[in-house]
Amino acid sequence: MTETSPVSTQTSSLDPFEKQVTTVGRTQPHLETKIVDPGSGNVVPRGEIGELCTRGYSVMLKYWNNDEKTQEAIDNAGWMHTGDLATMDEDGYIQIVGRIKDMVIRGGENIYPKEIEEFLYTHPSIEEVQVTGIPDEKYGEELIAWVKLRPEADPVDADGLIEFCKGQIAHFKIPKNYKFVDEFPMTVTGKIQKFKMREISIEELGLKK
Repeated sequence: MTETSPVSTQTSSLDPFEKQVTTVGRTQPHLETKIVDPGSGNVVPRGEIGELCTRGYSVMLKYWNNDEKTQEAIDNAGWMHTGDLATMDEDGYIQIVGRIKDMVIRGGENIYPKEIEEFLYTHPSIEEVQVTGIPDEKYGEELIAWVKLRPEADPVDADGLIEFCKGQIAHFKIPKNYKFVDEFPMTVTGKIQKFKMREISIEELGLKK
């Protein structure tokens, strides 16, 4: 993050290869990190998902002429709340699993779209997939997966993908809705805009925000 100058954690060439490719490493010298429950602010047990916070010399003092945003990002104890959802293992390696703003709450269950996306990527016909939440009268939110298929792959429909998920991931994590696309809404720098995916899905499905 730019706000952290911009390194809080890092892997080493001496770290196990698996840690180098699946984590963002361990906390750097003279810095602190913790994983907290977004609601209570309490530190979560090792291995559990929470918000990544960092503190130390590298954290910015404030946003320029924007005290409100500064207070949202940095608490009174100097912890920078990154908005990243992460886990920390027993050896201190941190893995990013998503963003708080992307988290979907379906029937009281917290669902992390990145987890669903990584599973769907294992389907041989899927080239790219993005999962987001849409309003649902019964559960509060429901999942929709935007799917881009490989041109040369065997065709698959929504029912096929639902069947692919059954028994592999928890039933409440299986997307109910699917939209097959050739491209995703993106910024000029190539970053996928999930909020636009959500807006388009709400409009096309005739849902209430």
